[in-house]
Order: sequence, then structure tokens, then C-alpha cells
Amino acid sequence: MSAVVDAASVARYTVEHETSYTYRVAVSQSWQLAHLTPAELPWQKVLKHELAIEPPPDERHERHDAFGNRVTHFGIHGPHPLLGVRMICDVEVGDRADPRAAPRLTWEAVRDALHDDPAQDGLRPARLVGWSDAARAYAASTFAPDRDWLDAVTELMQRIYREFDFEPGTTTVTTSVDEVLAQKSGVCQDFAHVMIACLRSHGLPARYVSGYLLTQPPPGQERLLGADVSHAWVAAYSPRHGWVEFDPTNDQLADRRYVTLATGADFADVVPLRGVILGGRGQKMRVAVSVIPR
Repeated sequence: MSAVVDAASVARYTVEHETSYTYRVAVSQSWQLAHLTPAELPWQKVLKHELAIEPPPDERHERHDAFGNRVTHFGIHGPHPLLGVRMICDVEVGDRADPRAAPRLTWEAVRDALHDDPAQDGLRPARLVGWSDAARAYAASTFAPDRDWLDAVTELMQRIYREFDFEPGTTTVTTSVDEVLAQKSGVCQDFAHVMIACLRSHGLPARYVSGYLLTQPPPGQERLLGADVSHAWVAAYSPRHGWVEFDPTNDQLADRRYVTLATGADFADVVPLRGVILGGRGQKMRVAVSVIPR
């Protein structure tokens, strides 16, 4: 089903996401899985989408995963010294529902109302976000008894923003939540994982959201193509509010600047491109992302 976006109140973007691998010794075969198709949502509409693969794959098919993300599988069955995957799309992004319009609901009421709610899937431990006593302890002061759910989750987002340092290179894709909590530094993926662990440890569903965020160049300078990066934030659930998106890296709710690519339990569910290769040595990877307002 196509999303419906109010044409009078939308932001329009062209997004380009290019990934290239070069190998010192050619790969003999390659099987890949790509999460590189933006989501169709009530506030987001995909106008055009293209996924170009070089060399052309010998097999390619698409499906939807358990989270509803559109996934592309492809295989290359001959020797190749490089792999290039280029996604380009045009999207419209409208306003998400304002969570402040919903009636007050305590976080305990959210927790206790989930026994028969499909959103309880957002409570399950994930590969990169398991149960964390440290995360529960960190968030305990925020989730005081009888506190409003939206106020508490917003404060948690604000605390992570204030108390953690954004420092690329201090973590890897497999750094644990406990390690990030101990060192108080990382990148958007880490901050999303910490927030998700804090919420789940208090019985509150949360999901990992991957996508793109429109960034602004310095005053007087042109936007640099390929200079943007993928972004990650958190969706938290309440029966009255639905899924509300919080960005602990930037201390704000998601708005028209956020383009949603995929949703999962953690980063492992939404890796833009991952796979298995036979042969090949000396791999080098390059990723370039551009979000261009229209």
C-alpha cells in the first residue's frame, strides 16, 4: 500500500547511497543482502527508487522481512575485483503525528498494557542489544513511579545527548551496550542501542531505526555531495501514542528532515549491505551518502 503524504506540507529529497568494495585479489563468488529501499510510511512516500549493482548480479530477488522492510538479495557467481552498489531515490517526507496531543499515560501503564499487543516484539533481546543490568540502572532515576511515559522517554533521550560524547572511532559495530555505558562515548548507532536497552529493561518496547538525516553545510558553503552518512535513532511505543521516534544523538524528535530506511531490533537487522564472499583479499570499502533537498 502506498503512503499518503499531504503535498502541501512535505519535504522532498533525493538520496544517494553508494557503497564500493575493491579487492586486491578478485572474489570468486559473492552473496549479498541489502536494506537499501526506503520505507513506505503514512508520512513518507517513495517517488522513485533505483538500486544499481556492478558487476550485474547473476541472481536477484526481493522480499519483505519480519519488520516489513524491503530487502534485496543478490548473487554474483563469477570472479570480480570490485563490487559497487548505488541506491538513488526521491522521497517525500511529511509531518509525523505530534505525540504531545495524546492523553497522559504513565510508563507503568504502557508496560502493563502490552500483554496482547503486537508491539511486545520490541521487548525481545537482540543480537547487539541484550539484557543489560547497567542500562536498567542508568535509566532507573528517569523512570520514577507514576511518571508520564512521554516525559520519561524524552528525558532519557536528553540524558544520553548530554552525558555521552559523540566520538567516531571509539566503538565498532559489535561494541556492547555495557561498554558504551562505561566509556560514555560512541556514535549514533551506540546511542540508539543504549536507549533501546534502557527502555526494554523497564518493560517498554523499542526499535532501532536506520535512515538519513538532512544536514546543513556551514554558512556560505555549498552542500558537499557524498559527505553525509547514514543515521540511526529510536522508535519507542505507547498504546496511546503509537511509535514515536527519538534521536538521542541530536536531542530531538524525528521530523521532516529524517528519511526512514529500515526498522529492526538493532543494527544487525538493518545493515545497509552485508554478505558472504569466497576468495578475495585486501578488501577496501568506501561509502558515500548525499541527502539533497528538492
